[in-house]
Amino acid sequence: MNVLFVGAHPDDIETFAGGTAARYKARGDKLFFCVATNGNVGSSTLPPDEIAAIRHEEAKAGAAVLGAELIWLDFDDEFLLDSRESRLAFINAFRIARPDVVFCHWQNDYNPDHSISGYLVDECVSMACIPNIRTDEPPTDKIPHVYYMDTPAGVNFEPELYVDITGTFSVKVEMVGKHESQDQWMKDLFGYELEAFLEIPAKFRGLQAGVKMAEAFKPSQRWGRTFTQHLLPDCLEAVKV
Repeated sequence: MNVLFVGAHPDDIETFAGGTAARYKARGDKLFFCVATNGNVGSSTLPPDEIAAIRHEEAKAGAAVLGAELIWLDFDDEFLLDSRESRLAFINAFRIARPDVVFCHWQNDYNPDHSISGYLVDECVSMACIPNIRTDEPPTDKIPHVYYMDTPAGVNFEPELYVDITGTFSVKVEMVGKHESQDQWMKDLFGYELEAFLEIPAKFRGLQAGVKMAEAFKPSQRWGRTFTQHLLPDCLEAVKV
């Protein structure tokens, strides 16, 4: 199975779905990491071109932990827009990965790049099948299922599904640790320590799901691609209260 993760920034996939990606890898699935923006404003000290080059290398290193193919869209950080150019880039990414399932950001996240990238995935994933929309890659032959990833600290996100990442949390930490420049940037902006930022939400979602650590998701409920739970690795249903 082909699994595509779409993140707005170079560290987002690992941060919000790294444990799940590692479980797919353990099953033998083929992984693709699509990064929409290049992180070129993500430094307090380095100029845009320099930090963008660093973050590209870090994204390669993070993807390499799981042998994921990196798709680098190279839009400017914090200025991702819904445009013809961005739609065609996302459609071409879908055609490269030819996914059975796609993970993306929730559309009401704190960061506009997060929200817009999630919107672009949800709007454009079916367009990859349309022959008259021309990109470098040929059209796909199916519409994949789409799942939204959790938000930072779970703000404005009500999960419907969980994946147990108790056994893959250390791999998630390893992948996020490849993004050293982002770690420093987040300390400068928000003052958090990397491992705590990962561990606290994982334990919180695990508590909800009845396991030690979990990542949380919700399906995109649109005609033609309602969610199918069997596509997720050992998916747990949300606790119904």
